[in-house]
Formats: sequence, structure tokens, C-alpha cells
Amino acid sequence: MHTAVDIQDLRKSFRARRSRGAGARARLADLVSPRTESVTAVDGVSLRIEAAERVAFIGPNGAGKSTTLKILAGILHPDSGHVHVDGLVPWRDRRALGFRIGTVFGQRSQLWYQLPARATFDLLAYVYELSPEVRRARLDALVAAFGLEPLLERPVRQLSLGERMRCEVAASLLHAPRVLFLDEPTIGLDVTAKATIRELLRHRADVDGTTLLLTSHDTGDIEQVCDRVVIIHRGRILLDTSIDELKRRYLRTRRVTIVTAAEHLDAAVWAGVRALVVAAVPHRTTVEVDASDAIVGILVDAVTKQTTVRDLIIDDPPLDAVIRDLYKAADSPVHARAEVPA
Repeated sequence: MHTAVDIQDLRKSFRARRSRGAGARARLADLVSPRTESVTAVDGVSLRIEAAERVAFIGPNGAGKSTTLKILAGILHPDSGHVHVDGLVPWRDRRALGFRIGTVFGQRSQLWYQLPARATFDLLAYVYELSPEVRRARLDALVAAFGLEPLLERPVRQLSLGERMRCEVAASLLHAPRVLFLDEPTIGLDVTAKATIRELLRHRADVDGTTLLLTSHDTGDIEQVCDRVVIIHRGRILLDTSIDELKRRYLRTRRVTIVTAAEHLDAAVWAGVRALVVAAVPHRTTVEVDASDAIVGILVDAVTKQTTVRDLIIDDPPLDAVIRDLYKAADSPVHARAEVPA
């Protein structure tokens, strides 16, 4: 399979000002003779993404996500390491790379604010040197897929945030990029708009075979758009696995809600599975148990021996809780000591 993104031992540091203190004299000294220190943003990242993969690249603020994306887009030069995007070195082959990648930034717009969205599409078609026939066919397909027909002639300033983001994504896909970088594409959107953007991204990636690299703090984006998750923390890769494997390995408990014919269940039902009752109302009980399928099966068997089960709902903990636990584990003293070279 063709490799879309190949990163080997990537490193990037910045110079940042260091304050001498909060007093007036210290602030004056900082102004007259500022001190700086080196801050490591990316610390030996290696990552390989195959064509048509949909990858979530996530981490807490300051983890190195945006710096890595800017290097991949050719905006920043790394201190060291090897990077190829669709076979090109981003900062050396930036013009050629521009024809092969697309970008969507949730907090920045490429649309002309005072003009209709169609004007931006026309300009981008010219920038990307699309022939009139290709432009027409490509735009017609995107307009149909994204439901943009009512929006094309309206000034961008009159569009809602959800409508604007649909136009943003369509604009980034106009030249059929092989790789699409998305930075918080659903930030600020309501639930309906988020669902629409996620569905469109996944569908267009399937249709065009586009590689997606997405950063987001919204786990809905991660679960519904991507198949693989790469977690970066303090400039280093903390975990690289599939979404399904992440859930299998790190989901410790499940919540099981049982609707029964009996108003209440005997406490002995939970004894064999060490279930924790978290909510109980007549005919409906919710318990927390170990995540294994075997435990859930034992629990259901025990309940059916006592009464008729009318409904069964099994919920996994939200993915953000799993990711939050991984961050905490990475910041723990034990983990920190393990990372220190002997």
C-alpha cells in the first residue's frame, strides 16, 4: 500500500521567554533584557500512515499536535528528522505539496467573508489549475454531496457556522487532495452540524480514497470519523492503535441496564459478578461490572433465573474518560521515572 505520511525521529524546539518573576523590577528586567529558554515541542516522533487511512492525532494542549501538522504542511522546518508526505519533503517541495494536500482549520477560514462561497470555489479552481470541465464536475459532485446549492450565492458572512464549515470542507476537497489535514473541524458546532460534518468527511474519504489526519478534543470526531488513534503527550507518541483495540485494552468497566418484569432484583444476583449498583428504580436497574463479555453473560444468566428480562442495554464508558486516564498515567511519577534513561 502507498504510504501517505512517513515521519522518522522528528524533533522541533522553540525559544521562549522566561520570566524573572512578578515584581516591577523583574518585569522591567524582562523588558530590557529578556531571558529565553529552549522548549521542546516535538521530541523524536516516528509515525507511518498508509493511503486512505483515517487517523486521529490527539493529545492535551501543548502536546505537539499543531507543531507536527505545521511541519507536515511545510509551514515549519524541523530541527531534525525525516518527513515525507505523499513522497514529498514538505518544507522543500511546498508548492508541489500544495496540490496534493488539503487543510481544514476549525478556527480559521479560507472563504472570502464578504463574497459568496462560489467566488472562493472559483478562485481555488484557478489556484489549483483545474480545467473548466474538471472544476465543473468536481464542484457539482461536492455541492450535491454537501447540500450546498442554497448556499453558493449567499455571502459567507450570512452563513451559520455549520453551513460555513460544510463549505470549508468542500473547498479543501475541490482539488481532490490525496491527504487532508483537519484541525478541530467541528469546534463550536452544534450536535446536528457536528454529525453532518463527520458523516461527510467519512463518506468523502471512502469515495475519494483520501487520507485523513485529524486533531480534535471531541471524542465524537475520533470515534465517528477515524479508525486509528495516535496519542501524543509532551512531544512523544504515547499510544498508536486502532479505535477498537483502544477500547478493548483500556475499557475496564461497562454499565449494564436491565429492565425486568420484577420490580426489584434480589441482591444475591450481583454477588457472583461483583456488580456495583449505580441506579435502581422499579423494573429498571443499572450496574457497573467488569468489561469482559463473560462477566456480562454471567450477570444476564443470573437475572433470567430470577425474573423475565424485558430489555438489556450495555454501555461502554465514554472514550474521553479512557484518554483522560492515559494522560494521567503518563504524568504519574512512576511513569515519569520509567522514561528517565538509566
